[in-house]
Amino acid sequence: MGDGKPVQHSHEVLEIAVNQFGPINNRQLALIDKNRDLFITAVQRFGSAPRRAKLGTMVTSMSWNDSSNMLAAFQDGVFTVWCYPEAVLVDQDSLNETLITKDSSDFGKNPHIASFLGNVCSMRRADGSLCSTVISPYPMMLHKYTTESKWPDAVRLCRFVKDKTLWACLATMAAYGKELNTAEIAYAAIDEADKVQYINHVKEIPTKEGRNAAMALFCQQIQEAEVILLQAGLIFRAIQMHIDLFNWDRALELAVKHKTHVDTVIAYRNKHLNSCGKKEDNKRFLQFAQGVEINWENINAKIDMEMQKEASRPGAKPYLT
Repeated sequence: MGDGKPVQHSHEVLEIAVNQFGPINNRQLALIDKNRDLFITAVQRFGSAPRRAKLGTMVTSMSWNDSSNMLAAFQDGVFTVWCYPEAVLVDQDSLNETLITKDSSDFGKNPHIASFLGNVCSMRRADGSLCSTVISPYPMMLHKYTTESKWPDAVRLCRFVKDKTLWACLATMAAYGKELNTAEIAYAAIDEADKVQYINHVKEIPTKEGRNAAMALFCQQIQEAEVILLQAGLIFRAIQMHIDLFNWDRALELAVKHKTHVDTVIAYRNKHLNSCGKKEDNKRFLQFAQGVEINWENINAKIDMEMQKEASRPGAKPYLT
């Protein structure tokens, strides 16, 4: 991996494959273990531990595309193409929307994928004969546009094709690339109103670091989001993030470490417990609550001051629409 350590997996690995498209620092490793589960993970990863996610089960054969980051496999007797397999690391809810599936009965028993070139996938049957199948060329075109950062062209392609799979791919690609306007358009096209609302919320964050952290959080990368905020000196936003996630211990830890907003964390914790009809039983919170006066007027004033302070930082400006 990027830190020089070998890839470790909990079960014996039967097959591995690395994609060959795109920049070298964006390589993805796909592996099939002895349980026939298919996983994907980033090859290069620095800092936090590499994320690994399961793409499918009962997978017998796989192959990356030669000119895009599409992945083809036989999954439980069905020929499946993940048009954007990294979606599992970005937005798992949209992963199934990015699939192309075909019945594999025409390929015989136990077919093996020989190659996946362009939009043609060749398979070798159990008797040694070759057969092939063709998929839509549009996902490959979409990969080309997004890799070259031609986001308006990608949107025009999706509007022309009018295919939900293509829109789902574009939505997750744009979310990963932090192209908020494109992500908003694509998620709206597949009726993901909650994600459109969240992206609009991210647009209102005045600092680039804050927006990057919010999108990392969207991709369920909590640790990465925290690192971004702390390195940028956005301490309160990091604390608020953990409060919103109900990570109370980490929120208090950051507040105590940086000697700020301890009362804010305790106040929100008390408010949460009261709404649940529970009493405080966390020793650390009981300890720090003894010397803290909860005054919501002062807390709200401090929060407003933090927001104004962030908005006045050098380079702070709203996201361009």
